[in-house]
Order: sequence, then structure tokens, then C-alpha cells
Amino acid sequence: MLPFPVEFFFFALTLLGVALMHQRNFEIALTGLVVIALYKVSELGYPLLPHLGHEAPLLLNLLGLLLGFAILAKVFEESHVPDLLPHWLPDDWRGGFLLLVLVAVISSFLDNIAAAMIGGVIARRVFQGKVMVGYLAAIVAASNAGGAGSVVGDTTTTMMWIAGVPAIHVADAFIASIVAVAFSAFVAAHKQHAYQPIRKDWPRDHTVDWMRLGVVGLIIGGAIAANVILGLPAVGVWAAILLGALIRPVPWREAFHALKGSLFLIFLVTAASLMPVDKLPAASVHTTFGLGFVSAVFDNIPLTKLALDQGGYDWGMLAFAVGFGGSMIWFGSSAGVAITNEFPEAKHTGRWIREGWHVAAAYVLGFWVLYFVLGWVPEALIHAGS
Repeated sequence: MLPFPVEFFFFALTLLGVALMHQRNFEIALTGLVVIALYKVSELGYPLLPHLGHEAPLLLNLLGLLLGFAILAKVFEESHVPDLLPHWLPDDWRGGFLLLVLVAVISSFLDNIAAAMIGGVIARRVFQGKVMVGYLAAIVAASNAGGAGSVVGDTTTTMMWIAGVPAIHVADAFIASIVAVAFSAFVAAHKQHAYQPIRKDWPRDHTVDWMRLGVVGLIIGGAIAANVILGLPAVGVWAAILLGALIRPVPWREAFHALKGSLFLIFLVTAASLMPVDKLPAASVHTTFGLGFVSAVFDNIPLTKLALDQGGYDWGMLAFAVGFGGSMIWFGSSAGVAITNEFPEAKHTGRWIREGWHVAAAYVLGFWVLYFVLGWVPEALIHAGS
């Protein structure tokens, strides 16, 4: 008899398999999901179809974003803007640092998946295709950090906003994000510069394709508008893609290439939603800190939903924990899965952890700086003071 629910055992085996056999992550995730679902239905009589019906909008939205932003990244690349950036970025370690800061800023008003994809496209160009896995981890961390303090920058913070958490309280996460990005970007930029400096000789004969850049803006605007109006940014993304097809050809092949990696995340998120986590430990500083590490392997969307149902959290602190914490492993966030679709070598979990150690260190540093600056301000105290 196991001292914990059997579903957790199957889910742990799935995550272990993904970590050890990254070249078979799709098959392992699918197998894990099927085993968990069969167990819950056959042994526990779990109502699987109603559950999947409830989760379908979230899963379809996530799949639509991953595929749509793969197209966005290609359109942005074809606009030639990444070819011209070396002219403005410093050609020493500061160039890599500023690029990561730029990713964090973009993510504060745009979905973190798109910010990570744009950052990956630019990095591939300015570093001539030689991008360290540790730098890719820093791109994902920067995108998650930027979205952590903004209610339009990440699905989890949008969920908090819809649930009634004031945007100003979520914005507290920016304190931790600034510290975390500064540390992670400093380390990653130095290591990337030693590995491959920024290419300074930019192609002067290239000009920006303003029509393609306009399509990029259209997709970004569609995502923001649909997120605010419908709570389904993927609808706006695909509407903009179809509208943009009237201006420039759509690189449909990019969505096809990203499909397998995107389905991998869908399988993991679905399996995570089947876990019998009826109640988290009592909300506290240490519980929130621990959720950051849990978020690296357990999707942050169901974690956030559980925390909202439980209540009593410091929402800014939780937003940073579940947002930035997912950066510590490549499949811990949708931004990580999206960027590894473009850089398959980053799916090696051991390399991600080894080369991206600065992300975990940045999480610890940022979290405790936030705590020492603002303290623990849970929901009950916020309501009492309002």
C-alpha cells in the first residue's frame, strides 16, 4: 500500500521518464496520461469525460497559442528585424543581457510564450545559431518573469485577475522578477558571450519587411484583445493569422513542426489535472516558496486554480513562484516547451538544469528579496486593509 495516491506514483514515473529519455518525451507523456486515465476510470470510477469537457477550453487555448506563436516567430524572423538588431545591441556581454531584459519587458504586456519565441528568434540570429542551453533557459526565465507581475502577461495572472485579485497586488511580483532577471541575465549573458559573441557585422543590404512586421503586430494585438474580451487569446491569434494571410503568405509548416512538442505539453497538463490534489498545505510563505519548485514539474495553471480555490495567499508572491518557478525545467512552462520546439537540444533535462542553474538561484534570490521588502501580505490582510 502506497502512502500516497497511486496517481501521483504514475505521474512521478512519467516525469522521470521525460527527464531521463527526452528523445521519447512525446510517447512517454502520452503513455503516462493513458495509464493515469485508465486507472482512475477502472479503479475509481472517475467521470473522465465530464472532466475533459471542463478542461477542453483551457487545453485548446494552450494548444492554439503554442501553434500560433510558432507561426508568429517565423513571420517575425522573415521580417528581417532580427538581422538588424546587432547594429543596436552592444557586441559584448551587455548585448546578451539587454536582449534578456527586452524579453522580460515584452512579456509584461504580451503572452510569455510569444515573448520567449521572439527572444529565441533574435538569439539565433545575433549568436549565429550557436545558443547555449543555459541562455535558452534564461530566455524562458525572462519571459516568465515579465509575465509574473502583469495580469495580461501570463495565463496564471490572468486567472487571478478574473477571479477578483486586484492587478496592483499581482504587480508586487515585479520586485522579485527584476532581481531574478538581473541575476539570471548577468550570468547567462557572460557565459553565452564566452561561448559565442554577438555578431556585429549586420547585413546592410537587408531592409525591414514592414508588411510582415505589421502581421506580427496584428497577431500580438489579437492575442491581447481576445484575452481581455474573451479570456481566450488563441482565438485572437488565429483570427489575426487568417487576416494576415491576405497580406503575406502564412508559414503553415511552422505550426506542423511545433505540433508534436505542443501536444506533449497538452498531455502533461491533462495528466496533472487528473491528480487528486484536493487541498494544498495551508497558505504560508514556505508553502508558496515550495510551489515554485513544484511548478517546475507540475503545470502552474492547475496549481494556480487550486490556490485560488483555497485562498489566503499573497498573490504577488504566488504569481512569481508559480510563474518563474516553471523555468527551472524546460517542460515546467508553456514558454519552455515552445522554445524547445525551435531548439530541440534544450529538451535534454540534465543540460537544462546544469547549464541553467542560475535560473533556480535567481528564483530563490528573487523570492526572498520580495519577502524582505514587502513581507507576507495574504489575501485576508489585503481585504482588511481595503
